[in-house]
Amino acid sequence: MNRIAFKLFLFTALFSVIACSSTNRMTMGITQPAQISIPNDVVNVGIVNRSGASENNKILDDIDNILSLEGLNLDKEGAKNAVSGLKYELERGNRFNTVKVIENQKDIEKGLSVFPAEISWDVVDRICNENGVDILFSLEYYDTDTSANYELTTVTIPNNFGIEANVPGHRIELNTAIKNGWRIYDPANRRVLDKYVSNNNFFSVGEGVNPIKAFEAVVGRKEAVLSSSTKLGANYALNTRPEKIRIARNYFIRGSENLEIADRRAKAGDWEGAAELWNADLTNTKNKIAGRAYYNLAISNEINGDLNKAIEYASKAYTDYENKDALRYINILKRRVVDQQELNRQLAK
Repeated sequence: MNRIAFKLFLFTALFSVIACSSTNRMTMGITQPAQISIPNDVVNVGIVNRSGASENNKILDDIDNILSLEGLNLDKEGAKNAVSGLKYELERGNRFNTVKVIENQKDIEKGLSVFPAEISWDVVDRICNENGVDILFSLEYYDTDTSANYELTTVTIPNNFGIEANVPGHRIELNTAIKNGWRIYDPANRRVLDKYVSNNNFFSVGEGVNPIKAFEAVVGRKEAVLSSSTKLGANYALNTRPEKIRIARNYFIRGSENLEIADRRAKAGDWEGAAELWNADLTNTKNKIAGRAYYNLAISNEINGDLNKAIEYASKAYTDYENKDALRYINILKRRVVDQQELNRQLAK
């Protein structure tokens, strides 16, 4: 009974805290600038793949393939899929006129599963000029590494009578890591626009009456590697596009009758009506209430897209009415102003 009473007490306390909260949370959709900023005058894009092992490293790469239990040409095919995923997503974004995969560039030094040195600008210039592209996406390295864990176990198989029976067997667990890295070269400005590294893991398990059968049961591993590689390339391309996200804001709902009614209006989607009541509380004789009203009006202006006005109201809430939440909100809004300026630049044609 004591344990039941304690749980009931916790539930009641939690309900009371929620019920007495002075704020309510709302969400709104915004568009963030692309993580990778591409110059506006870039219209044609080239892609190169320098992830294959160089001749000096070929022996080491072959040994790595054997030790890692990799399938024939798995790294080569995986890198090709990563490039294809990148190309597809860049084209799908309709940002560029041309996206071209450039092959057979023998003067690009290649390496193993680490970032190689940057391609020289003379080589970048030559590739871009010969192929009519403005910037160069480069898959700098790509490598899969598979580790195996083997153990004896019990497997279930049908016997001669069609009845499932448990017999001694073998279990193989494979952990495959896909490691890849990218650079984006901008020859006009002699800048590397981005350097990116990604490591992804997935597991596959097989069981059988002997080790060979267990290994054969690990079906779809190669297909999974190739599919993941395509997604890795596509995801990197998404970093060049603005992204729509949802953000959360807490607004004040208690302290005055206006704040409580405004909360109900906001929940009903009448933000203009809520703003009218918050505006009425700006002259409230209680500083705490006035500060909350200024804070809420800052959120109202952010909803309407007027970030500078939002900063003005939030600053008033903090400086004149000592609303501590407003200081953090001011910094968030200032960051949004910078992001909005970058977004406007990216969207300008």
